[in-house]
Amino acid sequence: MTFTLATWNINSVRLREPIVLKLLQEEAPDVLCLQECKSPVEKIPTEGFAELGYTHMVARGQKGYNGVAILSRLPMEEVGDKDFAGLGHARHIAGRLENGVTIHNFYVPAGGDIPDREKNEKFGQKLDYLSDMRDWFHSEKPEKSILVGDLNIAPREDDVWSHKQLLKVVSHTPIEVEALAETQDAGGWIDITRQDIPEGQLYSWWSYRARDWDAADKGRRLDHVWATPDISNAGHSSRVLRDARGWEKPSDHAPVFATFDL
Repeated sequence: MTFTLATWNINSVRLREPIVLKLLQEEAPDVLCLQECKSPVEKIPTEGFAELGYTHMVARGQKGYNGVAILSRLPMEEVGDKDFAGLGHARHIAGRLENGVTIHNFYVPAGGDIPDREKNEKFGQKLDYLSDMRDWFHSEKPEKSILVGDLNIAPREDDVWSHKQLLKVVSHTPIEVEALAETQDAGGWIDITRQDIPEGQLYSWWSYRARDWDAADKGRRLDHVWATPDISNAGHSSRVLRDARGWEKPSDHAPVFATFDL
């Protein structure tokens, strides 16, 4: 079975329902993982998605913030969620396809503005969340799994517009990059995007603050697609749909795609 998967921090699924529908109509991924849905599950606008064939959904929601959902044209069963770091936030959901592949959809805490857990509680929560993910992967040893989502860290020097200028900016600090690497290593996860696109600047997020985000191009690669080693060789055709950042009432993130032959 060949299927295409996309991950997208949508920054309110109800507010941006039109561009979710646009993506589903124009790109037609088999599975779409959304983060920052900012909606209780029962208020996610599923009717339009179902009309396009996306009749399966697993989700966790909250009013006004966080929230993750997996929309699928393929049959999928829910296999649970985890409350990492005990935050009580809707930041993880997992679904399993009929071919046995488990898809984990994550929204890692952003971490606030100050990269110091003593001065910024949110930064500490982010590091604790990653530590819990790491420990879970150590104990569970995931197999035949794909992990996607807004992990809120740009790990490589070419994942940001200026490595030097962002070293002290939350999302690219050495302590965060190290924490993400430990989490990735614990599960043996392979970065599919960089397996396919090993060289060059690559971004999936551009700030709303930029007057002309496209021309300034001060981006970061915060959104990721990983796979366990047993299926990583099946992943290909990775891309970032940069154009979506310029759609009407856009998210500040662009969707990231990968295709798997499994």
